[in-house]
Formats: sequence, C-alpha cells, structure tokens
Amino acid sequence: MSASRCSNPVQILFNVRREEIAPVLIAALFFFCVMAALMVLRPARDALGMEHGMESMRRLIIVTAVATLAMYPLFGLLVGRLKRLQLVGTTYGFFALSLAGFWALMTFAPLAIGHVSGQAFYVWFNVFNLFVTMVFWALLTERFTNDQSKRFFSLISIGGTLGAIFGPWLSSLLAQSLGTPSLLLVAGGLLLLGLLAAWLLLWTAPGRATGIGISTSARADEAAERIGGDAFAGIRSVFRTPYLSGIATYVMLMAVMATFVYFTRLQMVAAIAVEIDTRTAILARIDMWTHVAVLALQLTFAGPIIRRFGLGIVLAILPVATAIGFIGLAVHGSFAVLVLLEAATRAVQRGITQPAREALFTVIDREDKYRAKAFIDTSVYRGGDMVGSQAEGALGRLGLAMGGLVNVVLPVALVWVLLALWLGRAQVLRAARLPASAAPGGFDGAQDDSIRLQAHSLALHDGKAAIHVDQAPSASGMTAVREQQSEQGQMAIQRR
Repeated sequence: MSASRCSNPVQILFNVRREEIAPVLIAALFFFCVMAALMVLRPARDALGMEHGMESMRRLIIVTAVATLAMYPLFGLLVGRLKRLQLVGTTYGFFALSLAGFWALMTFAPLAIGHVSGQAFYVWFNVFNLFVTMVFWALLTERFTNDQSKRFFSLISIGGTLGAIFGPWLSSLLAQSLGTPSLLLVAGGLLLLGLLAAWLLLWTAPGRATGIGISTSARADEAAERIGGDAFAGIRSVFRTPYLSGIATYVMLMAVMATFVYFTRLQMVAAIAVEIDTRTAILARIDMWTHVAVLALQLTFAGPIIRRFGLGIVLAILPVATAIGFIGLAVHGSFAVLVLLEAATRAVQRGITQPAREALFTVIDREDKYRAKAFIDTSVYRGGDMVGSQAEGALGRLGLAMGGLVNVVLPVALVWVLLALWLGRAQVLRAARLPASAAPGGFDGAQDDSIRLQAHSLALHDGKAAIHVDQAPSASGMTAVREQQSEQGQMAIQRR
C-alpha cells in the first residue's frame, strides 16, 4: 500500500487518496452552493403553486414539462457551440440573471405580482432546478472515473445535503430581516459561487495523465474543447441505445412515484393550513428534517453500500422503500406517516440512489454525458412528473383512496426493481469495455481492470463468451506494468 493512501486516518476512512482530496472537496462545495440556492426558494415555490388548488398544480406540471422540453434544443445548441466552462457559465449565469429579474419585478413593481407571475415563478423554478443540478452531475461524470464515482459520489453528495439544510435555515433567518425578494439575490449569489467552484474543479479534478502524474496542460486542453454534436443528438442516443433507454425508464418511474408522494403531501398540507405563510413554514420544516435524514444516511451507509453490493442492488433499494412506504401510508394514513414516507424515500433517493444513478453515466461517451443525460434528467424527468400528476388525479377522480393507489404502486415498483438490477449488470459490462486510458494514470487503472475482468467472467458464466470475449481486456493493469518493466530491462541489457 502506498504512503499516499495511508498517510492519515481521513484518507483511510473515506477511501480517498491525497491527490483526490482537493477535487472531492471542491465538488462537494460546488454541490453545496447549488443545493443551497435551490432550497432557499423551494418552500415559497410550493406555497405559491398551492394557491389555486391541486388541479391548478397539475396544469402547472404539464406546462413545466412542455417548457423543459422546449429548453432542451436550446441547451443542445449551447453544448455544440460552447466550451465546457462556457457551457457551465452560460447555464448558471442565465438563471442568476433570471433571479435578478424576478427580484426587480418584486421590488420595483410589486403590484404586478399576482396569479400569473406566481405561476410563472413555479414553472421557472422547476426548469431551473433540473438544469443546474444536471449540469453539475454531467461535469462530475466526466471529471471522475467509474471507480471514483463509486467511491466519491456519495461523499460529494454530502455537500449537497448540507446545502439543502443550510438553504431553508438561511431563508428563515433572512426572510424577516431582508424580505422575501432579497432571497432571490441570495440564491443568485450562491449560483455564482458554484460557478467559481466549477472552474476550480476543471483545473484540479483528474483528467488525462502522464506516466508520472496528471498532465495540467492536457487538462487545460480538455477545458478548451467543445463537446460537439447537434441539438437533438442526445434524444437519438436515448432511443437507439438500450442502456440509455433503461436509465430513462428508471428516471421516469422514479419521477412518477415521487409525484405520487408529492401530491399526497400537498393535499394533506392544504387540509391543515390555509394561509400561504403557514404552508411555507410547514413545507420548509418537512424539507429540513428530510435532508437531516438524508445526511444521516450519507454519513453512515451510502458509500459502503455502493461499494459492497454494487449499483444494481443500490438502485433497487428506492423502489422497495417506496412500496413499503405506500403500504404504511395505506394502513395508517396520518400526516406523521406521510412525513416519514417522504423523508424515507427522499433520503434513499438523494443519499443512496442519486450517487448510484449518476455513476451509470460514467461509462458512456463524453457527448452523451451532456446531451443524453440532459434529455433524461430534464425532459424525461418532467415527463414522469406529468404522467404521475395526471395518473394521481385520475385515480382520485375514480374514487381510489390510498389503498387503491397501493394496488397501482406495487406492480410498478416490481418492474422498477427488475430494471434496477438490469442496469447494474449492464453498467458493469459497459465498464469492462472501457479502454484502459479511460482511467487517469496512477489512480484507478488496477481497480477498473478488476471491474472489467469481473464483468468478463460474468459474461462467460452466462454463456455469452462468444459475444464478450473480444470486449475483455487483454491483461490487467498490473500485468501491463510488469510487461513494460520487462521490455525496459531487455532494452537496458542490449544497450550494455
């Protein structure tokens, strides 16, 4: 074991090497800023959306899905024409300027704030929410390798959870003294801090490597490259590639189930509170305690579970937890049980499932990490919201209570579990086909080779040797090193 891996207890505890500490901390700070900006505004978003009833909320979700889909081609054009840092800066800068625009409207034209503007803010926030988090994770799936994603994404997610706890606390602290409009500027400032962290991450995260370490000039060249492709390339990739189609289906099912929980929560909150301020306070408290549960899960189980059981089992935990939660809500339909259900499902989703789901994207090519991922994380996700909201409304109109909703949830959860297991297996097989150069030199080569050999053995076990034998690595990382050393030794003898 190298000295860099055992030089201090922190490196041993978190399975991180000395040269990886700075990128991980910067990525965690980046996610902290993003989630804090979102959570400063989220309680007000939900309270504004509830002002005109559940049917109005369902219509707003349809409008949000359409707006998100309309934004995708524009984002696709930016991906093709801008360099990586320019893409991140343009995305975050646009939303920061939008926040400044809403602040100016609320400050200098308060009489213009009404029904339409409140709905516009609801739709805008939902689009903003998905795009800023999608760009963050797209950057991480490119800058960290497959092995690093399994070791670090849970750790980096802790930064986002701390931001999600800090955001509502900051909102409650500043709303009285500065006023609600000022919170928009606070959120914009946090986005700009996140942009600074993105710039630092591009210059410190592992990129291409030389034989003795990371090549800074190569990293600089990568940062200056355009991603390329046309505006609709990501959509075509999702529909043509079974692996990406599987991820899209998983995300769709996740969004549908989350929307079921979301509308159940809103209906219960609307029943116990009438005033918008009271609803905002209740929703903020639910958000805060939910993210406390997320943090506890991330600090204890998330990382070890992913490393021990693999992505398939980890991805299957969320549908199982969701099904169990709905059964509990059907048996005891109280507000306390609802809060427990939402806290549990969101804790699993953000603490365990999200790092594992993002790791699925580390084994696809660079263009799809921005284009196909953008389509899945925005348009497909909002499509799931739309399907879930309309299905929940239809079931309610048919007179199905929570017990009837469980009869719908359980079969969907079973399909969801099977899909999760398939995705975990497919990710391992795709990792086996990655070239050895996909891992930064000196960081993950041996471990990624081990993953590739395990995947090849799995394929042989299933009788698919004829298909996968050409995809297996010719030798492990250590064997390649020994062969290179042997060749160098023979050359030295010849020179003598």
